[in-house]
Amino acid sequence: MEQFIITKEEMTAADVRRIVEQNLKIGISSEVESDIKKGRAYLEKKLKETDTLYYGINTGFGSLCNVRIDETEIENLQRNLVVSHACGTGDEIPKEMTRLILLLKIRSLAYGFSGVRLLLVKRLIQFYNEDALPVIFKYGSLGASGDLAPLAHVSLALIGEGEMDFHGERMSAEKAHQKLGIQPLVLQSKEGLALLNGTQFSLAFALWSSIQSNRLSQYSDLIASLSLDAFNCKAEPFDHRIHDNRPHTWQGFTAKRVLSILKGSEILPGEKTDVQDPYAFRCIPQVHGASKSTIDYVRTVVETELNSITDNPNIFPDSDAILSGGNFHAQPLALASDFLAIALSELGSISERRVYQLISGKRNLPGFLTEGAGLHSGFMIPQYTAASLASANKQLCTPASVDSIVSCNGQEDHVSMAANAGRQVFEVVKNVNSLLAIELMVAAQGLEFRRPAKSSPAIEAFHSAFRKYVPVLEGDRIMSKDMKLAEKFLDDHSPEDFIPNA
Repeated sequence: MEQFIITKEEMTAADVRRIVEQNLKIGISSEVESDIKKGRAYLEKKLKETDTLYYGINTGFGSLCNVRIDETEIENLQRNLVVSHACGTGDEIPKEMTRLILLLKIRSLAYGFSGVRLLLVKRLIQFYNEDALPVIFKYGSLGASGDLAPLAHVSLALIGEGEMDFHGERMSAEKAHQKLGIQPLVLQSKEGLALLNGTQFSLAFALWSSIQSNRLSQYSDLIASLSLDAFNCKAEPFDHRIHDNRPHTWQGFTAKRVLSILKGSEILPGEKTDVQDPYAFRCIPQVHGASKSTIDYVRTVVETELNSITDNPNIFPDSDAILSGGNFHAQPLALASDFLAIALSELGSISERRVYQLISGKRNLPGFLTEGAGLHSGFMIPQYTAASLASANKQLCTPASVDSIVSCNGQEDHVSMAANAGRQVFEVVKNVNSLLAIELMVAAQGLEFRRPAKSSPAIEAFHSAFRKYVPVLEGDRIMSKDMKLAEKFLDDHSPEDFIPNA
C-alpha cells in the first residue's frame, strides 16, 4: 500500500486531503528520524549537565512552574500530567477527526524540537496505520496551553490507559495493546508535556473544515448556476466589465466560473421580462467571491499551523537552548475558524434565499414547484428546513475567539477558545452541505418547468447525474429521504466532475 512519507518539507492541506481520501499509511523519512534522535539526545545531555529549571521537564506545571521535581520523579511527573489532564467530556469526536489529530501530532513532533524519543513518534504512527484510535471527547480544551484535555486522552493510549477504538471496536487501551502485540510506554522527561502541549485538536477541526470549504465553495457556484437558469435569470450581472470595476480577485473569478458553467445554455440568453434579478442571484459573484477570499486566507493559516511546532518548551540543539514560550496558544486558529464559519454560513444563507425565490410562484414557475399546489405541498417544507439550518448557522457563528476564562490560578489568564471555534465551524460545514443539497433538489425541479429548453451542457450533465439519485417530484412523498439522497449525491461526486476547467 502506498505510504505518505513525512519529511522536513512543508505539508499542504492538499497533502492532508490526499492522505485522508486515499486512506494512505504514513511514515517518516530517515532525515526526520535523525532530527528526532538529535533533539532527544541533546535534552538528555542537558539534564545531566545542569541544575537549571526547565518548565515541565524538571518543574511542575502551570502555576506550579517554580516547583523543582527530583530527577528520580521525572517519569512519575510525566505520567501524573497525563492522567490528571485527561478530563475530556461530552460525546466522542468522530473517528476521522481522531485520525487527523494523530497525523498532526506526528507532524509536529517530527521536527525534533520537542525532545521526545523516536520510539514515541513511531508508536503514534503505528496507532494511525493500524487504526488503533484513542477515544477523545468533545469538550475540555481552552485552546491556550495547548488542547490539554483532548491530547491527554491521546497520551493515555500510549501508556496503556483509557479507551481506544481498535478497528471500529471500543475497548480498553490495555486490550488494544494486547491485540497490537505491544507494551505500554513509560513516558520520559518532557514527553508527556510535548504530547499535551499543542494545537492539534483545534487544528484538526479547522483543517478539516478548510478542506471541506473548497468543495462547498465549488458546489455553491455549480448549484447556483443551475438555480440561475431554473429562475430564468440574466447573464448581465456576470459581465467581466462590472467586475473589472471592482477588482476583488475572487469576485471576478466567481463571475467567470458561473458563465463558464452556463456556456451553451439556451435559457440564459433568452428573453427576460424582469429588469433585474433578486440579490440572491444577481450578487452571487460578490457573496460567493467574498467567501472564497476568506476560505483562501484560512487555508494559509491552517497550513502554517500544520508546519509548526506548538508544544512548550522548544529544544534547540544547534544553538544550545531550551526556550519556553507560548506557541501552544491557538489564537490564530480561533480567529480563522470563526472567520471561516461566517464565510461558509453566508454561502448557506444565500443558498436558502435562492430556494425561497424558486418556490415562491414567480417567473412562470408554479408555487412550491408542484402542479397540484393545495393538494400537494411540493417543496414548501424543504425551505423551512433550509431556513432552520441557515438560522442555526447564524447562532454557530457567534465568535468563540472573543471569549476567555482565566484558568490555572491566573497563570493562564488569556485563552483562545480555538477548540470551541473549531467545533462550531465543523457543524457549519455539515449544515451548509445540507443546505446546498436542498437547493440542488429545488433547482433541479425548477429546471423541469423550463423544458423543452435546455441549460448548458455542464448543467445538463450535472442535472442528469442527480436525477439518478432523486427523481422528478410529481406528487408529495417523504422529502427527508430525497434530502438524504441529495446529500449522498454530493458526497459520491466531486464538483470538479461537472465544472468546466475546474
